[in-house]
Amino acid sequence: MRWTSALAIYFLFWAFSVFFVLPFGVKTSDEAGVDRVPGQAESAPHEFNARKIAIRVTIVATILWSLYMLNFTYGWLTPQMIDPLGAWNGVEYAG
Repeated sequence: MRWTSALAIYFLFWAFSVFFVLPFGVKTSDEAGVDRVPGQAESAPHEFNARKIAIRVTIVATILWSLYMLNFTYGWLTPQMIDPLGAWNGVEYAG
């Protein structure tokens, strides 16, 4: 695999990890013990720390990407192994 392809796949893992990481560690104003701003939804987060979220997302994405690359290199899991309907029968895996 070319390094540009690996980098593109890393960015995909990073973008998907954002949706996984965002809900964790969120406190509402009620949970933080602070008054809500008029018109603020009850479920709105009290504060948003982009740096902390970016660090968490980078850690999760790096772990997932590393597992993907190790699987790509060593072939631990192939499409034939996880194909319950037999759609890959007769198709040779190029990895």
